[in-house]
Amino acid sequence: MLAYTYVDITAVESDMILQSLPFFANYWHYLLISLVSFLLFNTLARLSRVAKTARKILEQDKGEPESLNDEQGSDENDGEHLVEDDDDEPALPKDLEHVLYVYTRPSEEELIQRAREFYRVASARRTIRFFSPDPVPKEVIQEIVKSAGTAPSGAHTEPWTFVAVSDPRTKTAIREIVEKEEEINYKKRMGKKWTTDLQPLRTDWIKEYLTIAPYLILVFKQMYSIGPEGKRKIHYYNEMSVSIACGILLTAIQSTGLVTLTSTPLNCGPALRKLLNRPASEKLTLLLPVGYPARDATVPNLRRKSLSEILVEI
Repeated sequence: MLAYTYVDITAVESDMILQSLPFFANYWHYLLISLVSFLLFNTLARLSRVAKTARKILEQDKGEPESLNDEQGSDENDGEHLVEDDDDEPALPKDLEHVLYVYTRPSEEELIQRAREFYRVASARRTIRFFSPDPVPKEVIQEIVKSAGTAPSGAHTEPWTFVAVSDPRTKTAIREIVEKEEEINYKKRMGKKWTTDLQPLRTDWIKEYLTIAPYLILVFKQMYSIGPEGKRKIHYYNEMSVSIACGILLTAIQSTGLVTLTSTPLNCGPALRKLLNRPASEKLTLLLPVGYPARDATVPNLRRKSLSEILVEI
């Protein structure tokens, strides 16, 4: 009985196979293409995942962005999103002392007077592209940078480095790097619309102020740092923290009586970082020439938005 049953099942299976042969004979090439496509898709998907993982690791180690705009590129891998080590110890001491905040409250009249005076100074700030070569005391630059260093930062990581350059040879090297990349930017990378919008401002890839201004301040954001025990310390919100510090830096320059312009040259960050011997954990954010305006300096006659255009009161 068992043998009969076995033979019967085998016969049925054989018959099904024979009936299927015409189908395979007519459509075998379609089936083969489908199978190869399936295997190729899975292989490419697997390679894509591996490449993405490897790229993230390399970017975290090198601290370099993928985008052409090294200064304004995506912050996806800027150190704010690095995976933390399993460490229960905070970066700051657990028993950090908290002290009483000393504050003298001004009158409403003083508040209004101070606010108006600050606006008067701030509103006089202009972007200057024509500088005097007259020297600026080093102590002034140091005090300006100290002011910028008072900016708030995520978890008090203070993720900024200010490089003040007055050495003529170094300024010349910086200018060569910037002008080389900026010429490519203006001719190829930036596009017609961008360069057209810049024409009324009369700016191009020639940056004479980089060698004329007595000082160049290059602001680097620290994506992470290495602690005494060799552990990587994450710098939370480093982009935002450094941006706030740059705002204070601009205000300090203006308040002191000097002038500057905000320069974010595309694709120059890695070369400038190498020139200035900065570590891979730092990324160039801003380049500021600082000094006195030239006697014949001109500025475009621009209009700033009114208060009603920028303030929403609820």
